[in-house]
Order: sequence, then structure tokens, then C-alpha cells
Amino acid sequence: MLTGYVFILAAAISWGFIGIFSAVAFSQGLGPMEVAFWRAILAWCCFGGQAFWCGQTKVKKQDLSLLAFFAVFGISLFYISYQYAVKSGGAAFAAVLLYTAPAWVVAFSFLMYREKLTAIKISAVVLVMTGVYLISRSGNAGGSGIGPLALISGLVSGFCYSLYYTVGKYFSKRYSSANLFLYVLPLGALGIFPFVTFVDKTPLAWGALVGVTVVSTFFANYCYYNGLKYLEAGRASIVATIEPVVAAVAAYLFLGEYFTPLGYLGAGLILTAVVATVCEK
Repeated sequence: MLTGYVFILAAAISWGFIGIFSAVAFSQGLGPMEVAFWRAILAWCCFGGQAFWCGQTKVKKQDLSLLAFFAVFGISLFYISYQYAVKSGGAAFAAVLLYTAPAWVVAFSFLMYREKLTAIKISAVVLVMTGVYLISRSGNAGGSGIGPLALISGLVSGFCYSLYYTVGKYFSKRYSSANLFLYVLPLGALGIFPFVTFVDKTPLAWGALVGVTVVSTFFANYCYYNGLKYLEAGRASIVATIEPVVAAVAAYLFLGEYFTPLGYLGAGLILTAVVATVCEK
């Protein structure tokens, strides 16, 4: 079991550095669209190589339409919105709002599948809404104001991430992560490409792009799915909530970003809601 915890912690820490790598790329003149595009393309090379090496390249025809849907919302829109959340609100802010995903799952499960709303689920949604409100009102004491673009892009990234709980759960029973990303990443990159303005890149910019791809996408995914071999999904999800904590600490140490006390209270409410939702399952 200890091995499983090590894998999940390694994944969460790696995910927590997405904002740091992205911020470095932004400082070198790259825009959010270009960072999102290269993240998808370079990650495709990693996952594609793994898929061909392991002989995991086949998909079923009946899954093609859902794969295309997941590529558009789970890759294109997700990668773009998260980069804009980092750019406009900061690395810690983006990571915290990413974890509004369980609230989105609860809401859509009720609206689409009429799943029962328990007291814990309702409380979790209220906590998330309160947390988002507190963060948006308090702003970022590190100098990055929480404006409408930051708030909207952060919430959109949380919604897109929620698809990994729902659509991703369906695919996890049918395909390996390498097999899945072999197909959705190039489609997702294609959805981003028309909006990209390419710029000349410094060695540091390329290093940041490799970091967000290899460390925070490929390696993180590898560790997370290996961790699931030793831990049940619910326990792994709870451990993975350390991601926004890592992002907040890293943003403070490397970028000088930090919330006001009211903002930290809001972040705490969101993470409490995540843990409560996962523990109920």
C-alpha cells in the first residue's frame, strides 16, 4: 500500500507544477494557446510512443464519437481554459478552481441522471460555491487580480476536468491511458491549432514546455495509474487533493504568488468539499 501512496503523491506533486512551468513559458513570450497546443502535441509523442511500444493501439468504432467529444472538451477546451486561468489568475488559483470538478459531477449527475442529492453532496456544492466566491472577492495578494477572465476560465477548467470523472471512467474500463491519449491528444491539438499564434522560443521556453508535458502530464499520469494498482480509486483521489496545496506552495516559492487570508479560507472550503464528496462514494 505504501508503494501506492508514493505513486499518487508523485503524481499530485507533478500536477502541482503545471502552473509553474506554464508561468515560465508565459514569461518567455508564449501565449496560453501556444502552451496548450504544445502540451497536447508533445504529450501525444510520449503517450503515442508508449502505446505503440505496448501494442495498445486499437479502439472500437462505437467509441469514436465519444472519443471526439472527449478530445474537444477534455483536451482542447480543458488545456486552453487551464492555461488562461494560470495566466490571468495565477498558478495556485488555477489549481484550486480545477478542484471544483466534483461539484460539477454532482450537479450534472442530478440534472442528467436524476441521481439522489444527499446531504453531503448538497453541502459539498454549497462549500464549493462559497469557496469560489471568497477567492473571487479576496483576490490574489501576490499581485494577480481575480478578474472575470480568471474566474470563468478557472471554472471552465473545473468543468472540463469533471469529464475525467465521468467520460474518463467509462474509457478507463476499456482502454489504457496510453491507448486513450494516442487518439484524443492529436484531435485535441487540432482543435487548438487554429487559435495559436506561434512565437520564437528560447531554450528556457522549450524547457518549460518539456516540463509541463513530460513531468506534469506524462509522468504524472503514469504515476497516478500505477498508484491505482495498489490503492482503490476513492483513497487515491483523496491523496491527489494535495495537488492544489503543492501548487500554492510552489507558486509562493517560485512566483511570489499568494492569496489573502479570505482566499485561503475559500480554497480550504473547496478542498473540504472534494474530500467529503470522495469519501461518500
